[in-house]
Amino acid sequence: MSAVVIACAMALDAVTGDPRSLYDRVPHPVTLMARSLVALETRLNRPEDADSRRRTLGVVSLVVYVGGWTALGVGLARLLDGPMGTLLLIALASTLLAGRDLLDQVGAVAEAMDGPEDLTAARSAVGRIVGRETASLDRPAVARAAIESLAENLSDGFVAPVFWFAVAGLPGLVAYKAINTADSLIGHRNARYQAFGWAAARLDDLANWVPARLTAALLALAAIRDGRAGEAWSTARRDARRHLSPNAGWPEAAMAGALCIRLGGPRRYGAERVDGAWFGSGREDADTSDLSRALQLARRVWVALIATALTVALISD
Repeated sequence: MSAVVIACAMALDAVTGDPRSLYDRVPHPVTLMARSLVALETRLNRPEDADSRRRTLGVVSLVVYVGGWTALGVGLARLLDGPMGTLLLIALASTLLAGRDLLDQVGAVAEAMDGPEDLTAARSAVGRIVGRETASLDRPAVARAAIESLAENLSDGFVAPVFWFAVAGLPGLVAYKAINTADSLIGHRNARYQAFGWAAARLDDLANWVPARLTAALLALAAIRDGRAGEAWSTARRDARRHLSPNAGWPEAAMAGALCIRLGGPRRYGAERVDGAWFGSGREDADTSDLSRALQLARRVWVALIATALTVALISD
């Protein structure tokens, strides 16, 4: 994929994000992916079936679902040829990058924490981007939750799509978004999805293996300006393996090291308490300033990727 196209897609995402006026009228591509997978899951994931059968049908569903969307990506890549096609390709690719929306959502948490009804509003804002229970979170816990979400989603919502777009063009980008959407929908360890969603979770782990570590490295580079690059990278290498996910710990631990705070720790998902490990060796009492610095690091990663793509384009000409 042309480095110029990649840079333009990232820049367009930075400027427009996902225009609400457009997606109030037509479904977002990820929404269509989700609907197609839900249709398969509803038909094939029967509670009365044995786990072995549900796992097999989950694999079959995933092959059909990811294969179908990847084939569509191949077809669109061939169709979008020429100058006008390239412009449409950039516009389509930008909708599959979630960088601007991520920064806006996390920024809303920071704004709420500074508002007149700071804690109540902040809990509501962070509840829109995390799956944990937020009603009882204090200010440091709200800040940590937002920073953790920012770090993890910077990886799988922005760096990973850009990586796969660079590696395999539009088909790679579409395939990755289909895989990541499947993991979000059915890759859960509960009675309904433990067996059926097993393949989706494992494939998402594989697809994010390189991008998660790349994101940690990018966060470390972004922290050079603050003199925290070494601490960010060493924290990632030391603490990432403590995370329940083989990938999410890398960007989260790097962010913890870059900010000199601790992330992770215990949290609740409904009635279930998860005794998560801590990442980093700094303080636990994160605040709005830490959240603002985390957003700044994410923006630096964004700028670095665009600059890298433009540099590659200049060198290759």
